[in-house]
Amino acid sequence: MYYVIVILFLVVCPALSVVAEASGASHPVNLLVLIGKWYVFWAVGIRGFTAGVWQVIRPRFTAEEIFRIRNPESHAIVREVGFGNLSMGLLGICSLYRTGWIVPAAVVGGLYYGLAGLGHVFQKGKNAMEQTAMFSDAFAFLVLAAFVVKSLA
Repeated sequence: MYYVIVILFLVVCPALSVVAEASGASHPVNLLVLIGKWYVFWAVGIRGFTAGVWQVIRPRFTAEEIFRIRNPESHAIVREVGFGNLSMGLLGICSLYRTGWIVPAAVVGGLYYGLAGLGHVFQKGKNAMEQTAMFSDAFAFLVLAAFVVKSLA
């Protein structure tokens, strides 16, 4: 299920949303704006919020399955990370309704994805889930960074 969610929220849903809005528009669209809008909504908003919910209600999954930490005392830390993901996720979701929030949400989400991906790089003996997290975090960081740089240029 983890792999399906990552692929859906980081690739499939943003792409389908861009295509749907662009094909339904009655005027020329700025592709960069659409990609940023929908990537922030799905990758930062929905993905972040969903991850946050799981980390708060099921911290064991993140601790044990991704980081291979078998100590229940780690669950409190995972919950704290979950609160951060809930907060960033809510910002990403709200950016769909407050367009001025798209770039700030992309900065916050992109920085989080970039730093999290970098953290995975230094883990020795990565399992398949951690490998997936590392590559998907790097991909999300690159998409969001490109959007922010182009938007601010």
